[in-house]
Amino acid sequence: MDQLLFGTAYYDEYMPCDRLDEDIRMMKKAHINVVRIAESTWSTCEPQPGRFDFSHVERVLNAMEAAGIWVIIGTPTYAFPAWLAAERPSVLAETAKGPGRYGKRQIMDITDPGYRFYAERVIRRLMEISAQRKCVIGFQLDNETKHYDTAGRNVQLGFIKHLRETFGTTDALNKAFGLDYWSNRIDAWEDFPNVLGTINGSLGAAFAAYQRSLVTEYLAWQRSIVEEYRREDQFVTHNFDYDWVGYSFGLQSRVDHFAAAKAITVAGVDIYHPSQEDLTGAEIAFGGDVSRSLKHDNYLVLETQAQAFPQWTPFEGQLRLQAFSHLAGGADSVMYWHWHSLHNSYETYWKGLLSQDFAENPTYLEACTIGADLEKWNDDLIHLKKHNRAAVLVSNASLTALQWFPMPDLNYNQVLRWLYDALYRLNVEVDFLFPESETFADYDMIFCPALYSAPDALLAKLDAFVQGGGHLLATFKSGFTNENVQVRTEQQPGGLRAACGVSYSQFVTPKNVTLDGLELAGEQTRVSSFMELLSCQGAQVWASYHHPHWGKYAAVTHNRYGKGEATYIGCKTTDTVLEAILQKALRAAGLWGEAKRPSFPVIVRRGVNTRGKAVTYFFNYSEEPRLVEYDGPAARELTNGGTMQPGDALSLAAWDFRICVEA
Repeated sequence: MDQLLFGTAYYDEYMPCDRLDEDIRMMKKAHINVVRIAESTWSTCEPQPGRFDFSHVERVLNAMEAAGIWVIIGTPTYAFPAWLAAERPSVLAETAKGPGRYGKRQIMDITDPGYRFYAERVIRRLMEISAQRKCVIGFQLDNETKHYDTAGRNVQLGFIKHLRETFGTTDALNKAFGLDYWSNRIDAWEDFPNVLGTINGSLGAAFAAYQRSLVTEYLAWQRSIVEEYRREDQFVTHNFDYDWVGYSFGLQSRVDHFAAAKAITVAGVDIYHPSQEDLTGAEIAFGGDVSRSLKHDNYLVLETQAQAFPQWTPFEGQLRLQAFSHLAGGADSVMYWHWHSLHNSYETYWKGLLSQDFAENPTYLEACTIGADLEKWNDDLIHLKKHNRAAVLVSNASLTALQWFPMPDLNYNQVLRWLYDALYRLNVEVDFLFPESETFADYDMIFCPALYSAPDALLAKLDAFVQGGGHLLATFKSGFTNENVQVRTEQQPGGLRAACGVSYSQFVTPKNVTLDGLELAGEQTRVSSFMELLSCQGAQVWASYHHPHWGKYAAVTHNRYGKGEATYIGCKTTDTVLEAILQKALRAAGLWGEAKRPSFPVIVRRGVNTRGKAVTYFFNYSEEPRLVEYDGPAARELTNGGTMQPGDALSLAAWDFRICVEA
């Protein structure tokens, strides 16, 4: 696509009245150029088994094609009809909570042969009537797919087969997982118990990894069907979502995004975030950075909020700020969920661009300005490429393993966001790496938050990265177990001890512990929730514990190793302390100059456009006006039409942004 996509999900079948022509008129006024349709419509398209009615889909396709609005078709498989549950109850996923009951979406066993049969049939019929339409530019596989905790008999049998293929014998399985404990040993495959009852973290984590692989296979299966129909100029995407804490937060535990993304041609994402006084842009940046890293390319924001919840209704200017924040991460689209607010059912008060009265409102009118600017600035902003020198290594295995071995405030995603958000506030842009990534050597610095479960090969790759001249920053609980969540018998941090130049055998919960050595004082140096008692083997102590009994131990260290350097953070600190540590480590890596640089609430994001020109975004995520010094090459400032020279002052009003494009 050579056009930034600005759009919305559109559900004509939910409308209480016929207003398709009026909706299109309002879309054109807002410069909307794309809609997503059909992903929620299985029961409408197939009201009874084998009786198909695609009149809603075709009616919208006809209207959008006539209006010059593109369409993304979603396969309608994430919410299935009542008749299917009645005809084949096995489509309902059996989970740890028991047999499934019909009503919610995403309650199916994605491995069930009957579900697959009927899903394939409706996908094929939908593709037959839509794939060759000139307005259809791409396809979305399913919707925010996860394994939905499916764990019925067929899934259990598949898992046992997987274990037999992996370990060969029950003896090897027992040894790898430590199943002798509490007589959990298994000596015949036919005696394998229901995994949902296990207390063994290794077995439980292995089952979670197997469940994630079901999603990878499921999306690849859907892609194989779509591939039979799509034109070469049509993309295939999926709207990945993230861990949810009332908004998009961290790595998704029920999907391996990196593996699943192999089924698509362009990464897609759904990003929801706090708003009003709580808008920071961190969730937008985090979700975008992960999505961009899946394919090392631009991505599509397929869902984000317009009005949504009452606490998310944006202040004046925030919708614009949010939209261009997505583009600054490398997104080629901003698409809202959804166009119109619903009038009944479950998500009635998750409001779209329009409220229930369908009238113009401040959010819709602000969207009109966004659409106009995207058209005007398209050639400057589309396909923004980013060349970051730092990356964060993330691990689904570590996330799951720490769920099995929880400690106070030691949730994996909390540690991940603790580290990522500090980098974000310091305006340090990063990519994301995954254990399978082959691009470690492309970066000057790698950050490893709580890499709790890691195979020897991954730790060896990190060791080689440092020896070869790279800079590593690892946090507590890294290298602690192998890929089978078996605690390493060597002194910790396992596999990273040589590179980091430290070791420990004890860790404690802090009480009244602060840190010495970082030129910080007082309550801001408090150790918040977890601490390892580090002894140095060659590493320099950057901070030690201030405590009558723990004072002899290091808390933060830095070590030269081969041609590179490694920083190790052995405790959970306050944000202030973490930012001080990061600045020091970044300076050692040559990624933090001496010049004064802005920090949150001013966020700076950079890239290069298709013309090879530097593009710099400046955002003010606050109610107070801000002044920032422009530090790029001579540029055009898009938002006010002026010009900028290095050293010029940029004025940012409340919830404001500026875009500078190299002249």
